[in-house]
Amino acid sequence: MAGRYEPIDSPDETTLFPYHDLTPPTVATVARARQRIRQHLPETPLVRSEALSEALDADVLLKREDTLPTGAFKVRGGVNLVASLDEEFHDAGLLAASTGNHGQSIAWAGREFDVPVTIGVPEEANAGKVGALEQLGAEVIQYGEDYDEAREHIEELATQREARYVHSGNEPKLLAGVGTAGLEILDERPDVDRVFCPVGGGTAAAGYCITLGAMTDAAVVGVQAAGAPAVYRAWQEETLEALDSVDTIAEGVATRVPFALPTGILQKGLSDFRLVSEDAIADAVARLFETDRIVMEGACATAVAAALQAGDEVRGETVVLPVSGRNIDREKFDRLLAESEY
Repeated sequence: MAGRYEPIDSPDETTLFPYHDLTPPTVATVARARQRIRQHLPETPLVRSEALSEALDADVLLKREDTLPTGAFKVRGGVNLVASLDEEFHDAGLLAASTGNHGQSIAWAGREFDVPVTIGVPEEANAGKVGALEQLGAEVIQYGEDYDEAREHIEELATQREARYVHSGNEPKLLAGVGTAGLEILDERPDVDRVFCPVGGGTAAAGYCITLGAMTDAAVVGVQAAGAPAVYRAWQEETLEALDSVDTIAEGVATRVPFALPTGILQKGLSDFRLVSEDAIADAVARLFETDRIVMEGACATAVAAALQAGDEVRGETVVLPVSGRNIDREKFDRLLAESEY
């Protein structure tokens, strides 16, 4: 069985293990994930933002993923994966690398199903997210300058421990899990015209492509920070080449490496992909707090920023903006509010 755990080459320069599958989820697998997840997680509200609707002359709906137990959408995928985990990994446990929300997803699901979890984070990771991981019972290893250095270290550790490494993007069960948000939206508002979705690794946007994009005429628009355009470049140039560095306040989208599975889905499923500036992200964080009293991360704010940037383009449309996460550092949040021009 030793060879079972040897890493194999990956087209996206990210280690894959033999148990990793690059087969895209289907609507059917998302529907099955929904049946599994609803036993552990509530559905999230879809609520109208009066302020954004007025500003854009559109019907702007916020998908409140921040109301989930970990404060972010990714716990959907964690529950779906761990609920169907191979028995051989129950004792060896799960390892993942994360800037926060992916790790919390796996930690929460591991606690729910009594599976040990180890999460690798960058040395300068969001302190609040690190604390949340530990509170959920995960072992936290701080290593490297950024997410990708932490990831490489955790991949090596997974091989040594013969544990289950949970890739943050190349996991069909994660994608199927997060895709359940799209089915919930369809139940309430099948008339959606457009979804602006933040893209870090691309799992959430891929989920919307598989559901809303495939089942309706809705346009799914990906959004990244201009200072971290790895997946944007992958989508534009059809390359999985890594960036040398990223520079953005939105750590949830600060990945240098595009992931093969979600990127392939986005290349086929996105109707458009846009970049937003750091100032626009900061202003969106401040704006949603001032108008809707919602605390959101910079990654989440990319979608709000892109919708505001679109302006008249969305007039008269029904637009969904996922409030993908609320786990922003208090000091950063206060600073963004103080410095914003909004």
